[in-house]
Amino acid sequence: MAEIIFDSRNNFFKTPQGAVKANTELTFRLLAAEELRPAAVRLIIKYDRHDMPAVYEMNGGTETPAQTDDYLEYFVTLRIHDTGLYWYHFEVLTDDGILRIGKDAANRAIVSTEAASWQQTVYNRAYAAPEWIYGGIYYHIFVDRFHKSGRPRVRMEGKTNRHDWGGMPEWKPQKLKILNNDFFGGDLEGIRQKLPYLASLNVTCIYLSPIFEAYSSHKYDTGDYETIDPMFGDEEDFKALCASAEEYGIRVICDGVFAHTGSDSKYFDKYGHYAAKAAAAAGDSAAVDPAELGAYENPDSKYRDWYFFHEDGTYDCWWDFRTLPKINKHNPDYIDYITGENGIVRKWLKAGASGWRLDVADELPNEFLDALVGAAKEEKEDALIVGEVWEDASNKIAYDERKNYFEGNRLDSVMNYPFRTALIDFVRYGNANGIAQTVETVVENYPLEVLHCLMNVLGTHDSVRIITALAGVELGADPPRHMQVGIKMSDSEWARGIRLLKIASLLQMTLPGVPCIYYGDEAGIEGYKDPFNRTCFPWGRECLELLGWYKKITSIRASRSIYRRGAYRTIAAADGLFAFERSVSGCENGETASDAAPIITAANCGAQEQHLPLEGRWEDLLTGISYEGTITMFPGDTLLLERT
Repeated sequence: MAEIIFDSRNNFFKTPQGAVKANTELTFRLLAAEELRPAAVRLIIKYDRHDMPAVYEMNGGTETPAQTDDYLEYFVTLRIHDTGLYWYHFEVLTDDGILRIGKDAANRAIVSTEAASWQQTVYNRAYAAPEWIYGGIYYHIFVDRFHKSGRPRVRMEGKTNRHDWGGMPEWKPQKLKILNNDFFGGDLEGIRQKLPYLASLNVTCIYLSPIFEAYSSHKYDTGDYETIDPMFGDEEDFKALCASAEEYGIRVICDGVFAHTGSDSKYFDKYGHYAAKAAAAAGDSAAVDPAELGAYENPDSKYRDWYFFHEDGTYDCWWDFRTLPKINKHNPDYIDYITGENGIVRKWLKAGASGWRLDVADELPNEFLDALVGAAKEEKEDALIVGEVWEDASNKIAYDERKNYFEGNRLDSVMNYPFRTALIDFVRYGNANGIAQTVETVVENYPLEVLHCLMNVLGTHDSVRIITALAGVELGADPPRHMQVGIKMSDSEWARGIRLLKIASLLQMTLPGVPCIYYGDEAGIEGYKDPFNRTCFPWGRECLELLGWYKKITSIRASRSIYRRGAYRTIAAADGLFAFERSVSGCENGETASDAAPIITAANCGAQEQHLPLEGRWEDLLTGISYEGTITMFPGDTLLLERT
């Protein structure tokens, strides 16, 4: 018999569930075994910004109902006023001393001095949530590889125009450097031409990889934040894309790369390219103001203090990439340049963007992030700000700073990599308990407004293609490029990959948050890490089985309001069977249609048949078959059941 029973994810023990708004009344309830003869039970809460914990004596000590008559019940009700993170555990005073009650890896209460505390997130949004993203679908486009419009292509020195659409991106170092200087011709007008295709996938938000002037094909080495890269088009093309997308009910968000620039940029100008252009425009190099030139070897540059230079002439780089000089994000001039009245954030929102995805959000100091979000929301109150965070973003610490992304005045949401990791682990290896714990932790730690606009990714420009991750040969955590190039899935791996991707995408489309399709995943693109995950979209050679599947499940998602903000509940998570319900139960008023029927998603990724008991009558939206009672699910089976 357990000495203590407490479950932070059960309404009996904690009300309300999950993250709460400031000044919400919270009730905690705990059951202690009678045999402990508790003299007192206490709730201990430590505020993340304080050193001393708060101690609350719990009331009760009365016997519980018959089904738990070996336990005594204790409770306490309180309000938490300040936003931030709180960590709590319990203490039980007995004749043998004080017992510390914390949680184990499965969120169960255990008696241990080493046990972890439970987390309580408290928030108070400073800005209205961006309603337009709820219930939608993101589509992530790597611009150069999605679709080329057919316009005459720009030729630029040092860059290679490829004419073999679908060929292998250049992967070998050139003079010991990875240049990423080959271009296949994808452009903004090409994306605009494919808006009907994106609409057929029920896409509501295009997330563009960086589109601003830069040397590389990936554009994460920004050369000029104020200019669209000529390889992709110009500002008018961007405006036209946003305007045309709006006609299809599709928004566009930009990739904000603000932790570093390129070494070949107007701000740094290591190679003198921008100085040469300025001199040519002025007709005389002597007429160019040194303050307007790049910072490299130019102490008079107005950009000099944006970077970290050393006496020996070296400079700080992002993760030691010499082509990516690190920015001083505390510099007032840089902050104003990005977030000011005439700054970059506002410029592209005015041009038609509906928000920003922030690259390496962990590396943006809180003061910078506050200014950026404030500028975006002031310019466009329903602007969406999503951060790239790879872990549980609710309690993220980076560079000795608690980020508090969700306290209320920072990010709307984040890229949800924890779901991706757990989905692969479940679909490929059958770890049902692992995915349930991951989802329940995120649901518990994230505010509802954040939870329901999470960017739920299966693949990105930084990860192995999802079909390869599910069924391809495992090459280890960081294989060298020569091991990744040219590896193609066998026929059996490919067939298995299609089956597993259908399962993974079904879960992705129905879990809390907003699914994000990485361009071409729905067409069957395979490949390992950069640049093998950035190959061209196979127009005319798509996997029609997968494409038809994606159109089907995205249509189901788009037609059900339950996926806007429906509550989540795990139904089964053991022996390879994972099942969960989305319902209106527990939703705030107006969060989803009150008459929306609950929907159960279930998948058996284990090695044995499993049984899913049901109450009432349900229809499988994938097949149209009706069910009552217990359903037998064989390995590989999936169900999407709507209550009838």
